Amino acid sequence: MELENHPFEPFLPSEAKVLFLGTFPAKPIRWSMNFYYPNFTNDFWRIMGMIFYSDKSYFEIRSGSSSALKGNNAKPTFPQNRWNEEAIREFCSSHGFAFSDTAEIIHRLKGTASDADLQILKARDIPSHVEQLPKCQAIVATGTLASEVVSQQFGCKIPKVGESSEIILPQSGRRINFFRLPSTSRAYPLTLEKKAEFYREMLLSLD
Repeated sequence: MELENHPFEPFLPSEAKVLFLGTFPAKPIRWSMNFYYPNFTNDFWRIMGMIFYSDKSYFEIRSGSSSALKGNNAKPTFPQNRWNEEAIREFCSSHGFAFSDTAEIIHRLKGTASDADLQILKARDIPSHVEQLPKCQAIVATGTLASEVVSQQFGCKIPKVGESSEIILPQSGRRINFFRLPSTSRAYPLTLEKKAEFYREMLLSLD
């Protein structure tokens, strides 16, 4: 059995008001940066661009172009599209957004990052993440499996997609909201615009 450890440390700015949680990243070959939601076909950062800048391409870097072929065995050079990691990190820090995932060690059943393909062998300690964020008002799970892990660790009910429930932190007794929002994967059957509406409504509900 091939095991994978999570490649990213939790990103927990001290001023963060929201903690976004997925399950586990895609394989590195699919990444377009070394940060959360690194897959260029995942729409999380397009949703943030739409909400804050009215531009779904705000965090995109599109570079390169097809080049002329030279020789019979030459291969074309295709555009290399990626996320602007520096801008994304600055954006998250300035807007109070923290990030982690719910799995620390996983086994991929089929080699993808879909929830159905991930076997979580060790979960991350999400309550300890939140205790490090004194201003955190909300946990946002961006998928079904992430929602299930949060529910298990906090002993709370799983809300319906687009809704929230209340969490009481075990150490401090602080109350925060637990949102379950649509997956930003393109495999999730909802338009980008509709997904952005769910995320916008969640952010508007915060102080």
